[in-house]
Amino acid sequence: MKMSEVMQGIACEIIQHGDAEGVDSIIIDSRKVGEGGLFVCLRGLQVDGHCFINDVAQKGASAVVIDRDQDTYPPGLTILKVKNARKSLSAIAANFYGRPADKLRLFGVTGTNGKTSTTYIMDSILRQAGKPGLIGTVGIHLGGKNIDIPFSTSTTPDPPELQQIFNHMLNNGAKDVVMEVSSHALALYKMENLFFEVAVFTNLTQDHLDFHGTMENYLAAKAKLFGQCRYGIVNGDDQYSPQIMTIGNCEKWITFGIDNDCDIRAIHIEELPEGSAFDVEINGALEHFYLPVKGRFNIYNALATIGAALVVGIDVEQIRAGLASFEGVPGRIQAVPNDKGFHVLVDYAHSPDGLVNIINSVRAFTTGRVITLFGCGGDKDMGKRPIMGRIAGELSDHCIVTSDNPRSEPPEEIIHQVEAGLVETSCPYDSFVDRRTAIYHGIAMLEPGDAFIIAGKGHENYQIVNNKTIHFDDVEVANEALKER
Repeated sequence: MKMSEVMQGIACEIIQHGDAEGVDSIIIDSRKVGEGGLFVCLRGLQVDGHCFINDVAQKGASAVVIDRDQDTYPPGLTILKVKNARKSLSAIAANFYGRPADKLRLFGVTGTNGKTSTTYIMDSILRQAGKPGLIGTVGIHLGGKNIDIPFSTSTTPDPPELQQIFNHMLNNGAKDVVMEVSSHALALYKMENLFFEVAVFTNLTQDHLDFHGTMENYLAAKAKLFGQCRYGIVNGDDQYSPQIMTIGNCEKWITFGIDNDCDIRAIHIEELPEGSAFDVEINGALEHFYLPVKGRFNIYNALATIGAALVVGIDVEQIRAGLASFEGVPGRIQAVPNDKGFHVLVDYAHSPDGLVNIINSVRAFTTGRVITLFGCGGDKDMGKRPIMGRIAGELSDHCIVTSDNPRSEPPEEIIHQVEAGLVETSCPYDSFVDRRTAIYHGIAMLEPGDAFIIAGKGHENYQIVNNKTIHFDDVEVANEALKER
């Protein structure tokens, strides 16, 4: 593609004219630059892309986008200066792939908890009449089938990867795309130049303060999504929704909830052996819905999708069918089958609110003890560690504290910080640095009627210890322990 087409509509200054006129790829990782690549220099928390200009020139890059001047530049390399490289990256990537998102109807879901489940339920609804795309923490799907397009971040892809995904989905029959939108992605301008038909706000509780610093900053990042969408669907039972609605400028707002008077409100809720049922008044009629997964928090997720579907004109019968055919999400209250009379459940809960939701949901169908295994990630929000310890202790009959992804931190120190909150409760607990040992211990102590929650990692099949990634899958280890018991 011509350089002028890639930079169309982007204010930039040509610092140096190079030899190449074309661009073959958009790259933000200097290690991946090849012949004809356009390298965008991003300034991160630890690494500054401007330090690698000489490296990418040697690898054959055709151009570099900068937002701060250098003393010298490699000869033959086009140097383009913009005001903010991160903000410009989204437009550059969109231009390179032909602006595919402009031809798609986008549904964005943001919030501390519930993003993945809400996108999966919405995908199930949209599949009743089409071939939607799905982008998020668990991966990428098109029409319910996995797409092998890797991306380097945990929830929302970086703009070059995201535009590549949009382009693939558009070229393979998608008209709708539903995606998780993280607060990091919004704060780092990954969503610039995208317009969402519908944006959903699930909730806000303490998380990621290592990055955002304060809850006010965290809220402000989430709220950005509601400045670039047509319809806003917000949790009417969450204390932060009024602020979201004040900051955002949606054409129409729809609230959903259970406790408060909302536009989409669940009533007559039934906890069933394999899921939940509830009614919602829609256009003066009482509509009945069944969701084949447990948990009050999943009812909230379903209500969000009902609001999102209704506002774009999807028929109630398609919504009902989509909810009823929802197959769950890997690592979200995922049962590990056994014939021993107790429940073993793997869940991604890794925040205070996430622990509250999963433990309360499991408590509702458990006749025996609720035993909760969890840890906290290293190099992340330290403030939530004692909070999670206290919550787990208050809600569980027994706790097992162990490692999550300690990363560069000593796991013993993380466990000690969790225990500071746990000892404030009367809950008995054990602690094990080794997560495998902890899971085996939990399985060994189970009796008929008990439930064992393995929280924190969910679908993840790895651990990061001493900044090295090793294979580790909670479901696999739980199955091994069950077989050996």
